[in-house]
Amino acid sequence: MYRNQQNKYLQTSIQTASPAKLLIMLYDGAIKFSKLAIVAIEDKNVEAANTNIVKVQNIINEFMVTLDQKADIAEDLMKLYEYMMHRTTEANVKKDVQAMEEVIGFLQELKETWVEASKSLNTNSTEVQYG
Repeated sequence: MYRNQQNKYLQTSIQTASPAKLLIMLYDGAIKFSKLAIVAIEDKNVEAANTNIVKVQNIINEFMVTLDQKADIAEDLMKLYEYMMHRTTEANVKKDVQAMEEVIGFLQELKETWVEASKSLNTNSTEVQYG
């Protein structure tokens, strides 16, 4: 019962969130799954590590697909997303904690950037190009 209410709340949160908020939620998810992957690697749980790394890759892929190619930073962001995909693949194949920690660092930095952009959006009422 509680789980069902929690899922409904999450679904409503997603449906009513601004694009910037959705982007931040995706970063939170990618960071969470990256950390879970690290725990799984350390516990030698290959299946859980793979599952969580694939979730991170799916989120990064979503960033790549939705990236506004007309944005000034699009090319640099795409290169960073491609690099993170490469590192997550390496982490999955080699069960490399350091690769996942590196990806977490990039994800946290990008999330913080979007949080600040979102704050600016709320005060300036201008549009943020996300991706």
